[in-house]
Amino acid sequence: MSKKSEIANQEAAEEAASNATPVQDPPDGSSALSERDQLIAEKAEMQDRFLRAQAEFQNFRKRAEKERIEFAEYASTEAVRTLLPILDDFERGLKADSADKEFKKGMELIHQRLYDALKKLGLEPLECIGQPFDPHLQHAVDMVETDSAPDHTILDEYQKGYNFKGRLLRPAMVKVAVAPTTK
Repeated sequence: MSKKSEIANQEAAEEAASNATPVQDPPDGSSALSERDQLIAEKAEMQDRFLRAQAEFQNFRKRAEKERIEFAEYASTEAVRTLLPILDDFERGLKADSADKEFKKGMELIHQRLYDALKKLGLEPLECIGQPFDPHLQHAVDMVETDSAPDHTILDEYQKGYNFKGRLLRPAMVKVAVAPTTK
């Protein structure tokens, strides 16, 4: 900046200061106190808003991280659900009689490898036979009146049920004992 412009700016500032009407504070200083109290209240409000926004952002970040972890953990659920009918077919095929022992041994090996791979991913079979019926874990396909088992006990399993990483993937289809009706 040149000397002339500095002098011109200084003169303009002095002229503006001399033309301005001075603000007169009341002799008791109440205007300054009320203005200070107002600024303190605004500061407290701004600080509160800042803290709330910061907490809301932290909660959002935690929620997004939790959802990301859950998605990664359960992303394979549908793939495993799609493979369950194939596992069922292998189990039915292994129950059938076969004259070729080598073929049956190969089927057992393939079944075991598929089952082990799914188990590593988090598949867990539900043990049902002899257990009390739980409508949250099993579907009762057949109900048989019998004295040989306690009421609402699972007698047979038509289709295995599975949990995947602690969540029910597919309920078991079962035959349930029912106490005989007396007439």
